[in-house]
Amino acid sequence: MDTLLSQLFAGLSLGSVLLLAALGLALTFGQMGVINMAHGEFMMAGAYTAFVIQGLLGDPGASLLVSLPLGFVVGGALGLLLEATLIHRMYRRPLDTLLVTWGVALVLQQVARDVFGAPNVDVAAPGWLSGAVTIGGLALPRTRLFILALAVVCIVALALVLRATSLGRRIRAVVQHRDLAEASGISSRATDRLTFFIGSGLAGVAGVALTLLGSIGPTLGTSYIVDAFLVVVAGGIGQIKGTVIAATALGLMQAFFEYSTTASVAKVLVFVVIVAFLQVRPQGLVSVRTRSLA
Repeated sequence: MDTLLSQLFAGLSLGSVLLLAALGLALTFGQMGVINMAHGEFMMAGAYTAFVIQGLLGDPGASLLVSLPLGFVVGGALGLLLEATLIHRMYRRPLDTLLVTWGVALVLQQVARDVFGAPNVDVAAPGWLSGAVTIGGLALPRTRLFILALAVVCIVALALVLRATSLGRRIRAVVQHRDLAEASGISSRATDRLTFFIGSGLAGVAGVALTLLGSIGPTLGTSYIVDAFLVVVAGGIGQIKGTVIAATALGLMQAFFEYSTTASVAKVLVFVVIVAFLQVRPQGLVSVRTRSLA
C-alpha cells in the first residue's frame, strides 16, 4: 500500500508540473491557434528571474515569494512583446507561427547563455520547504507539495478570471466566435494581447516553480515543451478542464510506467497511449464549443 501511495503521489506531483507548464499554452493555443514553441523559453525566463532575485535578496524564502509574481510579469511581458511584434501578423497561419516562435526560442536560449553562461545554475529552496512530510510510512517532499498547491492556486485563479470577470467573458466570446465577438463591440486585438500576457505569465510562474526541483539552464524549456503540447492536445484544444485531466492522467501513467520499466521506456509508452487515444478521439477529452458554422 505504501508503494502504491508513493507512486500515486509521484504521478500527481509530475502531473502538477506538467499542468503548470501547459496551462498558459492551453489558453493561448486555444484562443488564437498559435503554436508557440517559445513557451518553454518563457518558463526559462521565469526560472532565471528567481535566480536573479535570490542573488539580490539573499533570503531563499523571501526571494521565492517575490519571484512568483515577478516571474509572472516577466513571462507575460515577453509574451506580450512577441505577440505585438510578430504573432499578430500571423494569425490563422499556425505553421508560420511554429517556425517563427521556434526561431525566437533559439534566440532566447542564446541570450540566456550570453547573460548567465552555458552551465546550469542552482536556486536554493527555502528552509520551510526542505525535508518531507511523513504520513505513516510515506514521505512526501515539501517542494513537491508546494508545487502541487501552486498548480491548484493557478487553476482556481484562471477559472475565476475566465468565469467571473469581464475579461474572461471577452476571452470566451472570442474563442467561441471571433467575428461575432467583434461585431458585438469586443476588441479581439486587445483581448488577444491580454490573453497572451496571462498565458505567458503562467509560463513564468511554472519556471519559478521548476527551480525547486533542480538546476536550471538555457535549455530548461525544451525539456517540457513537448510534454506540454501533448497535455494540451490530449485535453482538448483550449479547454482548461481537459488540460487539468490530461496533465493528471499523463503524470499518473508515467509514474506507474516508470515503476515497472525505465524513465525512457515510460515516456515512449505514454506517447503510444496518447497517439492511440487521439485516433479514437481526435478532438481530445473535452470538445471545443463554438458557434461557428464553418
